[in-house]
Amino acid sequence: MRQHIDCLISELVPHAGRMCLLDRAIEADAESLSAELVIRSDNPFIQAQGVPGWVGIEYMAQAIAAWAGWQARLQGQAPRIGFLLGSRRFQCHQPWFAIGDVLRIEVRLQFQADNGLGQFDCQIHCADVLAAEAALTVFETSEPQQFINRETS
Repeated sequence: MRQHIDCLISELVPHAGRMCLLDRAIEADAESLSAELVIRSDNPFIQAQGVPGWVGIEYMAQAIAAWAGWQARLQGQAPRIGFLLGSRRFQCHQPWFAIGDVLRIEVRLQFQADNGLGQFDCQIHCADVLAAEAALTVFETSEPQQFINRETS
């Protein structure tokens, strides 16, 4: 059963400041999350025509991070750092998001391995029209510095 999320997005994702791109997480369950954002003129990716559609991959990735943060929160834990490993079947049906557009991002878990590897099907809707879709592969770890510094064994 989906639950309404009543917390700040910054409590769910490890992104800070202007790089926390989502405005809010709306609802979630054990396998999915819905998030929302409004395209504003202070968006770090803004260009003359708006925000390029390819930025949708980052919106999807942050919605996955919010899902993971929500799952951690339910277990009394803090959000962990994750990595976007890749995308498959990315299709952007809307090349630009204009200032004022309200985007709804939907992510659904397809699989999650014990080692932190996961895959999500993702969609972005703008004015109830499918704007972008992809399958994202992610990796979450409790030891991110090992991967950043390549200290893996």
